[in-house]
Amino acid sequence: MKIALYCAGTPADCTSLGVSGALFPSVPNLVVSGINMGSNCGYHIVYSGTVAGAREAFLKDIPSVSVSYDWQDTLFSTLSFPVGGKSSVDDFTLAAEACIPIISSILAEVKNKKYPSGCFLNVDLPTNVTQHKVEGAQIVEDDSDHKYLKDGYITVTPLAALSPADVGCHTYFKDWLPSVVDHTSPSAL
Repeated sequence: MKIALYCAGTPADCTSLGVSGALFPSVPNLVVSGINMGSNCGYHIVYSGTVAGAREAFLKDIPSVSVSYDWQDTLFSTLSFPVGGKSSVDDFTLAAEACIPIISSILAEVKNKKYPSGCFLNVDLPTNVTQHKVEGAQIVEDDSDHKYLKDGYITVTPLAALSPADVGCHTYFKDWLPSVVDHTSPSAL
């Protein structure tokens, strides 16, 4: 039986309640926070509620990922952001479908006890998610995730609690991500 609950708190509150043992008899294998309306690139990860939801799980030693969709609408286009198109609510379904191979691969790594405990992942999906680029997949190590996102790539950024993830996490995901890329190509969705 699948259960869906609603919590009127912040994403971190929702995560905290969900993993506390108060609602469920066991801890989840993976916490997915999002999909957020708007990207979480560069320094935005510091104050993002979506990232905070994943960070809360990470701080409780539970593998986690935050997911954001680079929503674009008329408001954003008037603020001099480079707009790659106008978003619609249906794009969230496409964004979720694009994340399935990434999340499935994370779950496999968790099950095989290979997923590193020193970080969590932040995934950003481009505005035109159906046409995202997959060539040259790379783990983003600095603020260049915004550039890659605007260029049409799905970005995957390992994070730690309050700082960039340690070198071991970056090395691990640089090896891991290319195996996921084949499953995230637009033709595989």
